Amino acid sequence: MGVLVLLTASCRKDFEFEPSTGSLQFSRDTVYLDTVFTNIGSSTYNLKVYNRSNEDIRIPVVRLSQGESSRYRLNVDGRAGKEFTDVEILAKDSIFVFVETTVDINDFVTSGTQFLYTDAIEFDSGALQQKVELVTLVQDAVFLFPDRVNGIKETILLDVDDEGNETRIEGFFLEDDELTFTNEKPYVIYGYAGVAPGKTMTVEAGVRLHFHRDSGIIVANGGTLQVNGALSSDPELLENEVIFEGDRLEPGFANVPGQWGTVWLTAGSTGHNINHLTIKNATVGMLMDSNDGTANSTLTLKNTQIYNSANVGLWARTGYVDAENLVVGNSGQVSFYANIGGRYNFRHCTFANFWNNSFRNTPALLIDNYIELENGQVFAQDLTEANFTNCIVYGNNNLELLFDPVESNAFNYRFKNCLIRFNDANDQFATNPLYDFDNPLIFENNLFNENPIFRNTAREDFLISINSPANGAADIPTALLVPIDILGINRTASPDMGAYESVDFEE
Repeated sequence: MGVLVLLTASCRKDFEFEPSTGSLQFSRDTVYLDTVFTNIGSSTYNLKVYNRSNEDIRIPVVRLSQGESSRYRLNVDGRAGKEFTDVEILAKDSIFVFVETTVDINDFVTSGTQFLYTDAIEFDSGALQQKVELVTLVQDAVFLFPDRVNGIKETILLDVDDEGNETRIEGFFLEDDELTFTNEKPYVIYGYAGVAPGKTMTVEAGVRLHFHRDSGIIVANGGTLQVNGALSSDPELLENEVIFEGDRLEPGFANVPGQWGTVWLTAGSTGHNINHLTIKNATVGMLMDSNDGTANSTLTLKNTQIYNSANVGLWARTGYVDAENLVVGNSGQVSFYANIGGRYNFRHCTFANFWNNSFRNTPALLIDNYIELENGQVFAQDLTEANFTNCIVYGNNNLELLFDPVESNAFNYRFKNCLIRFNDANDQFATNPLYDFDNPLIFENNLFNENPIFRNTAREDFLISINSPANGAADIPTALLVPIDILGINRTASPDMGAYESVDFEE
């Protein structure tokens, strides 16, 4: 035991800290906290502080320049606060400083909807003082959220079963003066914003809707959604496009799927017209339940993009959908799911699924006419029509098109002048009449398993090259019905398959 005590004592080192000499080094000279909405906390950002000297040092004070009034918050080497004394760093070592902020733009005099909020972290004082600047852009917004009654959040009734049990979702119905969304400020929505029966939600060009976790839009029986986006003068600026996405603006969240719920067009909702809308990072981009029973399409989609959905991009259950210049990109399961029959007409659309966040054994395009119920029964509806003309159906799976019908109900479909990935390497479907690609009644002038040459699938950029086999391969009479592509490029001379006219990538 005596030997053990002796060895322990001989290894002990007493640290003697010298005052800082103003020679600290930092991992960055400015910490940019990216854009945040007013009164919504930022992500946590880090700053590393290095002591490159051979001496153990003590920094007398580390603090925010604005002191306790600062909207920034610090954590210095495990301690939270806004001012710290005697911060120690060993020789050739470093410490972390973590920074976050919550800012209310209304606390400042500003004439716009954005405000640049700044401060600095001061290390030491006087002649030895060193600073690291802090910068964040605060974005003003209109916040919509459920009310609380006796501490209980407002909900929307979805269903009542035979035993009287209710199914509710956290949300609220928009008031009449809230039904028109303008582009003066972005909107941040908590819970589901409901469109009541007989009401119309109108979204003007240039609007940005940001949804918190488990939030979205729900349109009730008899309600209508109108999205009036327009072609932007510069496709890179997107000033007239409408965008639905999550409420985290930091770059790290730019491509995170499943940040919010869905746009849910419930059974009985009617007359939905969507133009120049982009839906990003939802769980299900758009969910359509049933159709309104009229001779007109219940949902019309034009120049619309749905990207990076955790489950399904566009999911229509017994829907009646008419679409042109539609792009449905990467999804965790299916890009477009035509479920339980319905009616579908798609012209110049691109369904491209290159999902790589997890394993995917489902196709980019799945069509069926039934659903299995919990009691083991099958509920089926007619697939009256499913027409795809001048479309691209492609992805990183061998089979990106699948049919799954029951024979008790109609199952009508047709593909004309489409590029389709269906690489049946094991001849699993060789004798299946559903995939009789030589039958001109259901398949006409299509291309199979030829790479469309998208520009950048990792970034969900599905423009096609001038060298694409889809270039000039579209049906001309159909193209004349959709004379410009999703970016406003004329396609009447030599039309291409898909939503985009081809471009020279080198240019």
